[in-house]
Amino acid sequence: MFYMRNITGQHIKSIRKSKKLTPEELAIRLQIQGFPHTRTTVAKIENGFRQITDIEIKAIAIVLDVPISRLFEES
Repeated sequence: MFYMRNITGQHIKSIRKSKKLTPEELAIRLQIQGFPHTRTTVAKIENGFRQITDIEIKAIAIVLDVPISRLFEES
C-alpha cells in the first residue's frame, strides 16, 4: 500500500505547474532562499516520498507567492 508522507506535495506540484515553473526552476528559487534543494528533492516532495519541515513549507509558499494555507487546502 502506498502511503503519502506529506499532504502538501500534490498542492505544491499543482501550484508550481499553474505558475509554469519546472521542478528545477522551483529548486533554484529555493536555493536562492538558502535551501539546498535540487530538482530531485522537489520531485520527491511533490510525489510524497520526502517529508518537509515547517520552514520548508514557508519557503515554498513564499517562492510560489501563495499563502501557506493554500498548501494545506482540501482537494
